[in-house]
Amino acid sequence: MAMAAGKQISVAPMMDVTDRHCRYFLRQISPHVRLYTEMITAEAILHGDQERLLAFDPVEHPLAVQLGGHDPVQLAAAARIAAARGYDEINLNVGCPSDRVRDGRFGACLMLDAERVARCVAAMAEAVHVPVTVKTRIGVDDQDSYEFLAAFVERVARAGCGTFIVHARKAILQGLSPRENREVPPLLPERVHRLKREFPALRIIINGGIASLERIDAELALLDGVMLGRKVAGDPSFLAAVEARFFASGDNHQAFDRDHVVRRMCEYAQRQAGSGLRLHQVTRHMLGLYHGQPGARGWRRLLSEQAGRPGAQPQLLLESLDAMSMSNQA
Repeated sequence: MAMAAGKQISVAPMMDVTDRHCRYFLRQISPHVRLYTEMITAEAILHGDQERLLAFDPVEHPLAVQLGGHDPVQLAAAARIAAARGYDEINLNVGCPSDRVRDGRFGACLMLDAERVARCVAAMAEAVHVPVTVKTRIGVDDQDSYEFLAAFVERVARAGCGTFIVHARKAILQGLSPRENREVPPLLPERVHRLKREFPALRIIINGGIASLERIDAELALLDGVMLGRKVAGDPSFLAAVEARFFASGDNHQAFDRDHVVRRMCEYAQRQAGSGLRLHQVTRHMLGLYHGQPGARGWRRLLSEQAGRPGAQPQLLLESLDAMSMSNQA
């Protein structure tokens, strides 16, 4: 069943996960889902190594950059640089609950200052010709009513944001780690559904705890999109099922071949080796490729033990593939 026009399925920006090597890997599995960078601070882009932070392979399109920051001038300048490099969307992080992000006065704590978020969005939207979107939570600490969420969205939408990606949990800024903030606050998807009903002109995309094709189907019937996160990080092949279910049609569908993905990633690692890439930077994203398949444990063990060793070569991917195949035949 092909997805209805205008609907979107994407992979969430995940710190220490969705770097350029991860995104290239995921693109080998799904040609169509929208990918996001890790959060990159506006200040890092303005004063750091832009090539290292923003470089990507053209195959990664459609691709969005997620920015962190609270200063409209800095965010507008960073957005302009990212758009000039070819990103398809500029996303503002208003959802990260980590101490480091909170101390920098951005991320989830920005939900408490809708006026500032509105100024940031307005400045970014004026600076670029690609969509400016916001990824947020449903609330922060004791500011967790639907009315609070709706007022935030209404104010930021008036500043020029037409798309909101909503993690259907509130953020607790004191006492919970970022991981606990992905698990402890309860999921309240009905808040996101109500948001779409009351703001039908906005694109509303839901994030948080979505881990089955049936759930994606159900959410797409109510909303404009679904964003997948930890499910993909642990079981990247799930994207192949997503691709087949929601994007494939007729003769253009090809059966998913994990071994082919491994060979493509070996070629990729070989091309990247000249730039100082360590093999582990690629293989760490591939450990879950054979999740649920015969030989998956051996695959993970071989790569975990050997890819991080000094001098590990891309050929190790093919050797691991052969070793797993022989083990399955034994």
